[in-house]
Amino acid sequence: MSENFKSTGLPISRAGFGAVAEKLRVFAADIWAVLTVETRGSGFLTDRRPLILFERHVFRRHTKGRHDATHPDLSNARPGGYGPGGAQQYERLGRALVLDRTAALKSASWGIGQVMGGNFAMAGYADVETMVDAMVNDEDAQLDAMAGFIDSAGLGPALRAHDWPSFARGYNGRDYAKNHYDTRLAAAHERFSRGQLPDLATRRAQVLLGYLGYQPGPVDGVLGRFTRAALEDFQADEKLDPSGELDAETSERLDERALG
Repeated sequence: MSENFKSTGLPISRAGFGAVAEKLRVFAADIWAVLTVETRGSGFLTDRRPLILFERHVFRRHTKGRHDATHPDLSNARPGGYGPGGAQQYERLGRALVLDRTAALKSASWGIGQVMGGNFAMAGYADVETMVDAMVNDEDAQLDAMAGFIDSAGLGPALRAHDWPSFARGYNGRDYAKNHYDTRLAAAHERFSRGQLPDLATRRAQVLLGYLGYQPGPVDGVLGRFTRAALEDFQADEKLDPSGELDAETSERLDERALG
């Protein structure tokens, strides 16, 4: 595993999305509902590290409370104490890695589906190191890990039936109602069922523009005004027609600059 948790950071592909939909026997709106509530965007930060959240109460459980007195912000019986999100979570993870590497990796949720490292076996991996290595690589692996957990936890029927309280309890925990997890799932599913689904090509462009330092707005697969403005800036910098449209030449150049 790369010790800085960085790799190419490939966005979801059509093949990866289709494989998960087939594996879970669900529709696209079902998957997007879960992804929207879990991450509201990309499974990677703009620096290409996977999105994570370090859970201090989980770290305490894996280390049997050995670090409670000396590191209460990292090991605590009470959930919470997250501090800032994004890159700051890696500062917390880094300090926990020094105390107990395996427990630290198990105590963070990873990627677009925010699967806990401790659930590596349910996600389909032999150990947490292998799982995290996959999470670092691409969103397809992150999405597949989410599907593996859903399948192993027996949550497929609830997802297919749109039984959001049952799904929320199994995926988010027994306190799901405190965060309105089930109602947010229902609202997201209703929106995607009745409206436009995220376009994977547009979403890919948004992720890559973010890697390159542009500001495309939310990673939502919608070609809105912020994404168009970011495309115009990129096209102008690349001496392309600044149309704000995601044409084939622009897509190819984005791949060259961000992934080449």
